[in-house]
Amino acid sequence: MVGDRNLNRATAQIERAQADKRLRPSIAGFFDEATNTVSYVVHDPKTGEAAIIDSVLDFDAASGRTSNGSADRMIEYVTSNNLKVTWLIETHAHADHISAAPYLQERLGGKLAIGRDIIRVQEVFGKLFNAGTNFERDGSQFDKLFEDGETFRIGELEGIALHVPGHTPADMAFIIGDAAFVGDTIFMPDFGTARADFPGGDAGQLFRSIRRLLSLPDETRLFLCHDYKAPGRDEYAWETTVKQQREENVHVKDGVTEQDFVAMRTDRDKTLSMPKLIMPSVQVNIRGGRLPDPEENGVSYIKIPVNAV
Repeated sequence: MVGDRNLNRATAQIERAQADKRLRPSIAGFFDEATNTVSYVVHDPKTGEAAIIDSVLDFDAASGRTSNGSADRMIEYVTSNNLKVTWLIETHAHADHISAAPYLQERLGGKLAIGRDIIRVQEVFGKLFNAGTNFERDGSQFDKLFEDGETFRIGELEGIALHVPGHTPADMAFIIGDAAFVGDTIFMPDFGTARADFPGGDAGQLFRSIRRLLSLPDETRLFLCHDYKAPGRDEYAWETTVKQQREENVHVKDGVTEQDFVAMRTDRDKTLSMPKLIMPSVQVNIRGGRLPDPEENGVSYIKIPVNAV
């Protein structure tokens, strides 16, 4: 986009990596069918430094019990490949699964990072869950709050964070080498785009964020956070390209206007039920994946606000 300095920097980074395979990351996806979530271990083949993106803590809503099977699969991959985790990255505060970042950080190390606008999400949901004055609404539960255009490294790989709000105010895409990890902004071309009706969501803003991402080079690899198998497709999938999205995405391919998208997205969102794990997920994820403080009996509790959403 003309005048978008940070997007231009991301484009230049991608072009460098496309020209030199040594600047491209090795990527392993881990699909959690219970929440339709894809987590990633991304590493520099030369140095072995790695990032874990959008991890999943297993949670049984009926019993209130957590387990670590999904996270342990990533730990096994990291250890068996002799990787060193330097980043634990969240693309946003998820509403459909609980982050396993604290569990992974305890065992593997690394800095826990998210976009700076998590502060806005904490403010909104802190009020909804009546979190009280002990809950800090300043992002301090995370080690790093990324700004739009801020750069980082995984070994010798270049990374840049791009703010892509709309699904939530805090969504970020993380460009590592020639690959973009885009969170919930967009899905596989045959499934479309993310909802925009959560508090702070905005369909027009989501459209502009998606078009920003689709201004990256055609062969940029896009790695998605979810897949639900569109009608007619039998296999889960989570990797696509900018070119494929621009040509085929059923909601936002080239030629779709912002006005048309907002009308479609608004009407569609009215038909969607709330994610089944939204109450535990958001409540925990705004705390960096940590459970609410235990009460006097030593037990942590998840609140469910009644008739408030």
